[in-house]
Amino acid sequence: MTTRYEPKPDWLKVRAPGGDTYHALKKTFRELDLATVCEEARCPNVGECWREGTATVMLLGEVCTRGCRFCAVTTGDPRGAVDSREPEHTARAIARLDLQYVVMTMVDRDDLLDGGAEHVARTVRALRALRPDILVETLVGDFGGHLGCVDAVVDGGPDVFAHNIEVVKRLQRPIRDARSSYEQSMAVLRRAKERIAKDGSTRRLTKSSIMVGIGETNDEVLEAMADLREAGVDVLTIGQYLRPSPKHVAVDRYVPPEVFDRFAAAGDAMGFLYTASGPLVRSSYKAAEAFLRGLLGARPGEGATPYGHVDAVLLERLATARREASRVAGELGEEAGALAGRAPAERLVPAESLVRRPAEG
Repeated sequence: MTTRYEPKPDWLKVRAPGGDTYHALKKTFRELDLATVCEEARCPNVGECWREGTATVMLLGEVCTRGCRFCAVTTGDPRGAVDSREPEHTARAIARLDLQYVVMTMVDRDDLLDGGAEHVARTVRALRALRPDILVETLVGDFGGHLGCVDAVVDGGPDVFAHNIEVVKRLQRPIRDARSSYEQSMAVLRRAKERIAKDGSTRRLTKSSIMVGIGETNDEVLEAMADLREAGVDVLTIGQYLRPSPKHVAVDRYVPPEVFDRFAAAGDAMGFLYTASGPLVRSSYKAAEAFLRGLLGARPGEGATPYGHVDAVLLERLATARREASRVAGELGEEAGALAGRAPAERLVPAESLVRRPAEG
């Protein structure tokens, strides 16, 4: 096991984010009062992703009802508080940005009757109405195993439905909150794939993620990958766990790049459409690239018939995003920022109508 003061290997060191696009997006996120996981989680890839028009926004507040040992998000009881205007505000804010791909993630909300599923779906639909060109990924929790909530998110129309198993099967109980489980997560992913299949779409994908270096063996990672593929998962990300603070579970090992390469090769052999595997890979790492390469069937540096080179597709989508963002900003004018100025009380719905209560008797 690594020590608290052991230096990180060279392959985990990155340059500080910067550049005109990065600073422009950061300023805009502040002005529009949007919380991004990219910053909250101090993601090492924030500069690269923002430069390519990809960002991850957090819905349903900043307090999670679960307490996983790897996660730095605040744990507590939100008591059913929900900003009922957030879907509209978030959609209008995002629609004005030069983004080609957005990941909408959420804290676990076991205090809500539907776990926040309809709230996420409403946000997707609201953004679709304004910017149909943006690719949307929803990275959601397990909703306590209530599969009808999975259906609600899928029916909202995201291009990618994502739910992370986080760690291998043996480590679920020691690392994740007791209300989570390997089987429950697999059931969520399987249900999402089945629901997508019902609409006959071949352009909507499911996705999951595994952290390594937290106590697993390589064979256990391969086993989890096989289980995810059996559940119909299309896109997989595998990355190095990094300890958020001394209070969180310690890093067990720093997995070398060559092992990540073997995981990627194994993912290809298992039939994943795309496997992003590397020390700095995160769940939403270069999400647009992963989506397009998976959908178009290309490998890095290869062409993607009939759409041409993947890099060209990404550049084309980014150009479209800039054009559409300018259009929406012109149409909305000052109206887009009006919701951000409302008093918090005006944005809350009654807690008693949302709180999940234990069955009587």
